[in-house]
Amino acid sequence: MSRSPTARLFVAVDTPWDVREQLAAWARMALRDTSRRSGSPPRVLDAQLLHLTLYFLGNRPAEEIETIMAQLAVCDETVGELSIGAPLWLPSRRPRTLAVELRDEHGRLAGVRQSVVDTLGEIGEPQPAGRPPAKHRHFRPHITVARLRSGTAPRERTLSPTPALSFTPSELVLYRSWLSPEGASYEALASHPIG
Repeated sequence: MSRSPTARLFVAVDTPWDVREQLAAWARMALRDTSRRSGSPPRVLDAQLLHLTLYFLGNRPAEEIETIMAQLAVCDETVGELSIGAPLWLPSRRPRTLAVELRDEHGRLAGVRQSVVDTLGEIGEPQPAGRPPAKHRHFRPHITVARLRSGTAPRERTLSPTPALSFTPSELVLYRSWLSPEGASYEALASHPIG
């Protein structure tokens, strides 16, 4: 019996190209000195890979993609302006990523995420034992800018301030993630405008 092909999927909000470029440049500069001290440099992500993940769907049967795209079109929440906040080492104890927080002064981004989670909740991400479903977890909006190998986080984690940037999201994007030894690449499968 053959297995049907699967696709690793997630829903995200894209950031404008100039914001991505400035965040990638900041990460390269901020991590330059950290890399010299730690001996194992973090891998700064290319600007084209920077996004805000709202909901990770995991490996789904490829035949579900059309249904997911149709369901995503139902999400019509409005997002206001988002601004770049402080650097974040995630998770805080044994970091594997460097990210920047996103500030949402109007609190609308959480509503957009909840709309996506509620709409796609039946499909949803696979849940490890003991982990609550996404709709019950705290949402901490961030953009990952660098990845670290396990156990290579620098001891000194103070970084230069992030650039003062802001943007207003204009669409939700359904992405397919392709994994390789060189890192992930993403393919936009569908987009849906948001207010």
